[in-house]
Amino acid sequence: MSVSFNHTIIASRDRHASARFFRELLEVDEAPSWGPFVNIQLPDGVLLQFAEPPVEIQMQHYAFLVDDELFDRAYQRLTEGGIEHWADPQMTRPGETNTGHGGRGVYFKDPAGHAIELITRPYL
Repeated sequence: MSVSFNHTIIASRDRHASARFFRELLEVDEAPSWGPFVNIQLPDGVLLQFAEPPVEIQMQHYAFLVDDELFDRAYQRLTEGGIEHWADPQMTRPGETNTGHGGRGVYFKDPAGHAIELITRPYL
């Protein structure tokens, strides 16, 4: 059997707000939700499940590979929404994108404070 990534739970302060943020940014539809989860499904079938844990949220990093057209639209939404963003993970180049690995990339934080990265070319 081959291996593929199926789902992950993303800790959120407000699971509905986080799911909405990612749905709008990544232009994906709602998915059926149950229990403590609000779900979205990426085009490759990966399920992102947003939940409000009863503990302090620790920052995680999530990177999404997107095509150039979606990157342009998502970056426009970030800038129009006044979302602080950086060209680098150290957050030393605010308001910029990068051209690493033969593509473009940007870093920002989601509503729960997770470090999110959009890239247009995979690292490998």
